[in-house]
Amino acid sequence: MATSETPGMFGCLGLNYRTAPVAVRERFAVSRNRTAEVVAELYRLPVVEECVLLSTCNRTEIYYRATDAPLARYAILAYFLGRAHLHESEYRDFFYHYSDTDALTHLARVASGLDSMVLGETEIFGQLKEAYHTALSVGTTGSLTNRVFQQVFNIGKKVRSSTRITSGPTSVGAAAVQLAGSVLSDLSGAQVLVVGAGEVARTTAQSLKSRGAEGIFVANRSYERALELASVVGGRVIRFSEWQPYLEQIDIVIVSTSAPVYVVSPAVLEGVQQVRRRPLFLVDLSVPRNIDPQCASVSDVHLFDLDTLESMMAETRCTRRSEMQLCEKLIAEWIEECSENLLHRSRNVEQKSEGCSVIG
Repeated sequence: MATSETPGMFGCLGLNYRTAPVAVRERFAVSRNRTAEVVAELYRLPVVEECVLLSTCNRTEIYYRATDAPLARYAILAYFLGRAHLHESEYRDFFYHYSDTDALTHLARVASGLDSMVLGETEIFGQLKEAYHTALSVGTTGSLTNRVFQQVFNIGKKVRSSTRITSGPTSVGAAAVQLAGSVLSDLSGAQVLVVGAGEVARTTAQSLKSRGAEGIFVANRSYERALELASVVGGRVIRFSEWQPYLEQIDIVIVSTSAPVYVVSPAVLEGVQQVRRRPLFLVDLSVPRNIDPQCASVSDVHLFDLDTLESMMAETRCTRRSEMQLCEKLIAEWIEECSENLLHRSRNVEQKSEGCSVIG
């Protein structure tokens, strides 16, 4: 386990795309409809006083307040390992831990899109706000987490508005479309199937439309949500139970659902490819994964997942290093100015500093 040695009451324990492959991340992912339940369970741990749970396709993190940070760290880790029915010795090294100022810096980098697989990602800001409001609604936040998250949202906005960190692909969906374009060279005329209708599916479909995809089909368990997305991108709706036969006419399949099982299997693709006899490109943006990895062994099937996107986005991060340095400077200045007030002030004393108003 990577640790920050600074002891303190504010901490972060988690794992992300840099520390764990998607095969590990999916074991610890918390679905959107279970976030409130899980954050409440974490809050009931005796050593946890406040907490916010963030779980996306690229990370699962718990931000917490505890008077005994080391004990809280191990209690939270034990909870996640127990929930996934995994042994500590095999998985603890995938997790990282930060305390106090280090935890605050990490959270600011997450909010600013600097810690995202897609540098400058815009979706993570909304996901972080949703995570905070979920915790707020179930009563797991308090004086520390409330003021920390409120101020982190401010620095996240400032970093994005004061730099060019959001130039280029700023979502997993946009990165997936860039990957598809690099494979097919020209997306105009491509037939695309989007399985799922959540935020990632939406941004992916919109990016495909802007790149000239000729036909976009949308399938989702909720027919109404599929219809809504299809109307936005000028696509057609396919009922979720009927989308597999359409693979014979599809060039690219983008899958992004919250299903806990594989929805695409090698057996289905083998039958499809016998009819198609041309390449089929699959992009799995789901955590847990929705496409069986064995699909890659089917003739003329090319499968990409979030780990593939991470490799591609690493090149983008290298080319935008100067913007990253500017963002890091803004965050460092904010930490120097605000961290003492945010983390260590008395609960009953209101303190203010220029650019960092803190109200308990």
